[in-house]
Amino acid sequence: MRAAIIPVTPLQQNCSLIWCTKTMKGALVDPGGDLDRLKAGVAKAGVTLEKILVTHGHLDHCGQAGMLAKELGLKIEGPHEADRFWISRLDEDGGKYGMHAEVFEPDRWLEDGDTVTVGELTLEVIHCPGHTPGHVVFFHRPSRFAIVGDVLFQGSIGRTDFPMGNHQDLIDAITQKLWPLGNDVTFIPGHGPTSTFGRERQTNAFVSDYALG
Repeated sequence: MRAAIIPVTPLQQNCSLIWCTKTMKGALVDPGGDLDRLKAGVAKAGVTLEKILVTHGHLDHCGQAGMLAKELGLKIEGPHEADRFWISRLDEDGGKYGMHAEVFEPDRWLEDGDTVTVGELTLEVIHCPGHTPGHVVFFHRPSRFAIVGDVLFQGSIGRTDFPMGNHQDLIDAITQKLWPLGNDVTFIPGHGPTSTFGRERQTNAFVSDYALG
């Protein structure tokens, strides 16, 4: 498995291109905008896109997912259906932030414990509410790698002051669902640099073992 980060939108959201090195089939996770940049990145990597994966329904993460799916004939998997509310207002939110966004209907809503495939890779789906109620994380166990969207960042955690956000749910998702996966797991967050769960357990001011002690 390989992964590349392609920042998109004025919010510099980390869209991830992940692919199976055996088949060179891949997926874009959270294609929120800048579709020309994303298509160029896919072409440069020599990857054949198979599907689109979405962690949650916020504008910068999925505002242009439906447009890309239509253009390239791809299916969209994710997020959890609890984020239908956010996806239903993408047109409206796009106007507020000066970004072009379109409402879409995923081909498959995801549940905790589901799996998604990319080429010959299998990723586990972990429902991690709090930032949004339907947020999911994608975990590739063999390579100890996760795409966590806006659940966790290097040194921080996702905002919970948006409609239907819940701070305690977010803390519980991180500590009860992500930490048990192991300190050695490297993750790509929705914004900013990569980190590991072990580093965040040691140093993150919001969810380190010391902070929650």
